[in-house]
Amino acid sequence: MRVQYQVAVAAPAVAERWRNDKRVATAMERVKRMAGESAVVIFGVSGCCMCHAVKRLFCNLGVNPTAYDLDEDPLGEEMEAALRWLLGGAAAVPVVFIGGKLVGAVDGVMAAHINGSLVPLLKDAGALWL
Repeated sequence: MRVQYQVAVAAPAVAERWRNDKRVATAMERVKRMAGESAVVIFGVSGCCMCHAVKRLFCNLGVNPTAYDLDEDPLGEEMEAALRWLLGGAAAVPVVFIGGKLVGAVDGVMAAHINGSLVPLLKDAGALWL
């Protein structure tokens, strides 16, 4: 599965750090690989109430998301910096990928759910069979 991103324009300082920091570049490659391994991937931190809410939303829709807790990963801080760059500099978890495509943070997921575009995304990714 090829991972696609719709990247917002990042703040120059964030983009410059990403280009010059080898660990963040390695983390970005890891994020790309992990995001493409399952139909729905959630990057979050343990104990985060919004991460839990997004996981519950997917479970209630009949989807079993793959969730990664960044605070339990040795490259978690760098992966979070890579995700922040993908989000245009916004510091937010959870970050959700569906079908290898960046959906965004909790606001993007909830907006897609409310406007009715989340279920079609899940169906297209093969995460939902209804």
